[in-house]
Amino acid sequence: MKIKNICCIGAGYVGGPTMAVIAQKCPKVKVTVVDINEQRIQFWNDPDVNKIPIYEPGLAEIVKEVRGRNLFFSTDVEKAIDESDMIFISVNTPTKTYGIGKGMAADLKWIELCARQIAEVSKSDKIVIEKSTLPVRTAAALKDILDSTGNGVKFQILSNPEFLAEGTAVEDLRNPDRVLVGGDIETEEGREAMDALVDIYASWVPREKILTTNVWSSELSKLTANAFLAQRVSSINAISELCEKTEADVNEVAKAVGMDSRVGPKFLKASVGFGGSCFQKDILNLVYIARSFNLKEVADYWEQVIIMNNHQKRRFAANMVRAMHNTVADKKIVILGWAFKKDTNDTRESAAIYVADYLLNEQAKIIVYDPKVTEEQIYSDLDYLGSRSGNANRQAVTVVNDPVQACEEAHAVAVLTEWDEFKNLNWKMVYDKMLKPAFLFDGRRLLKKENIEGFNFYSLGSVN
Repeated sequence: MKIKNICCIGAGYVGGPTMAVIAQKCPKVKVTVVDINEQRIQFWNDPDVNKIPIYEPGLAEIVKEVRGRNLFFSTDVEKAIDESDMIFISVNTPTKTYGIGKGMAADLKWIELCARQIAEVSKSDKIVIEKSTLPVRTAAALKDILDSTGNGVKFQILSNPEFLAEGTAVEDLRNPDRVLVGGDIETEEGREAMDALVDIYASWVPREKILTTNVWSSELSKLTANAFLAQRVSSINAISELCEKTEADVNEVAKAVGMDSRVGPKFLKASVGFGGSCFQKDILNLVYIARSFNLKEVADYWEQVIIMNNHQKRRFAANMVRAMHNTVADKKIVILGWAFKKDTNDTRESAAIYVADYLLNEQAKIIVYDPKVTEEQIYSDLDYLGSRSGNANRQAVTVVNDPVQACEEAHAVAVLTEWDEFKNLNWKMVYDKMLKPAFLFDGRRLLKKENIEGFNFYSLGSVN
């Protein structure tokens, strides 16, 4: 089965970069990314590739190379579906905010709408691929919808979860640890569909890195992978609090533990808490699935990862208030970094949002600087929490373009995203501009104490 036309429904953080790399590595395959969000598609088609809606190192260069050659962005969803041999579903699957499973289960309404549109439009056989992160057994629901068209079109459903880390997504796509393809391994048609997708990836990924499983194992593997990574972050963050009480240093503990080959050093960096679109959503989904099967102990175990993460964000903000003489009312506090991690403009579930919200509840005045996040996004993130009116957020929060100028007459600075530029900031100049005593809170273990003389300095996971 030779694939000539690929359609991807969803032009977000997964669909855009993934399809750009596929188009680059498979120049004979036409790749069309579609989305009903007209503004997003306009940004993807902007002549200035630096204005594409997603910032990832190296992505703009790839888009510039392949856009208009074999990569296209469009709002004509039906046309792209009709012309395609293979369809990736890469739409959002947020946590439900209503009904059964509210606050935990994945909201699959966009997935079902995609399936119904594919079923309605398709006139030829298609391979439909779950790229979005989904609960285990979702493929069964897709198959039920697609096979109920009655028009004789046959669909094969595959699971191909993404394992991208934002900030390194392009490199993760070019040189993945593994590619996972799940499908109906019991039938010849299912195996042919899996082979077709394997052949796409094999254009640049070594075959030994491409794993094939049944579709259920593939769906569950994605949730499990994110749960394990988040668990490591919450584990070292729990130890960071203990270190602050015992005069141990969490970096030294993490290094000692990480040198054990059975553990390894990755994801053992203490911080103000993990964020992003995946970790919390996927763990809550895992908890919900476990509870739906009456697996109470399993659900409780994984929920503790989220409880610890929320605790870390709250206690960091509370420590700031405590250090500043138990009040931050009307004090000017500068937040450096709003994205949930460096090298991305994604702010979903960023620790900075929750720390800022806590401080605003204490009537602080907040100044925010982030090199890639827009003012509009920062206000949108705070408004979404619903803690106060949008007007109140705009009166209490100021977004600036210069981190040093932001610190003029500030009482405190909090580093909440590990952008490299914060390491090399002129901290002496920052100190000189601030009110005294000047407080500096490092939520990312980014700064060295010897480089920030004069500050009342507080860093996670050590006695300050």
